[in-house]
Amino acid sequence: MSKSFRNPTAADRIIGEVDRALNNIFCKQPTSRIYPASQVSEEEKPLTAEQKRLAAGLMRVNHSGEMAAQALYQGQSLTARDPKLVEKLRHASIEESDHLNWCRNRLEELGERPSLLDPLWYAGSFAIGMAAGIAGDRWNLGFLAETEHQVVRHLDSHLERLPANDTRSRAIVEQMKIDEQGHAELAEDLGAADLPEPAKQMMKLTSKVMTTLAEKI
Repeated sequence: MSKSFRNPTAADRIIGEVDRALNNIFCKQPTSRIYPASQVSEEEKPLTAEQKRLAAGLMRVNHSGEMAAQALYQGQSLTARDPKLVEKLRHASIEESDHLNWCRNRLEELGERPSLLDPLWYAGSFAIGMAAGIAGDRWNLGFLAETEHQVVRHLDSHLERLPANDTRSRAIVEQMKIDEQGHAELAEDLGAADLPEPAKQMMKLTSKVMTTLAEKI
């Protein structure tokens, strides 16, 4: 009989988290679904230089948001108490990984790069996710639900701002919106607590800072 592997130590887990963070920040992740932009035809009217800059800025914001989501779900899953919740968070993280790759692909198509501040978004969101999990599963789910509701509103604003002829970016954002709404509804179905209004306002302020910086840097 072969000797079983040893149980992972705290050092092993820390190394694993660092490796996951570096992979998310600097490398493309596996994609489980078809790239939405490949399902639409090329723009009938080519994007102007100004339209490309606008689209790239918005997709850079979305990429940063998905970077933060990866870290947030990972932090939450590490401190969640219910194994079923951990599994739900990990499944949602797979969909967020798709979003991350889609946004990165679109940035490459537009000849642009992700935000230089992505490591900061990842680190901050990981810490927030762990704190949400430590507060308890209902608050953890409440934070997740409110985050996703705010993301849906944010994606709606991007659909309003994206050039009408940028069908590729719009296809990506529309699918992301469907997925994020599903995550919010799942969290509520699992018993999410309603966050206090000050907490919601603080989340909106933090999001505003991130989106403003990520669009430009």
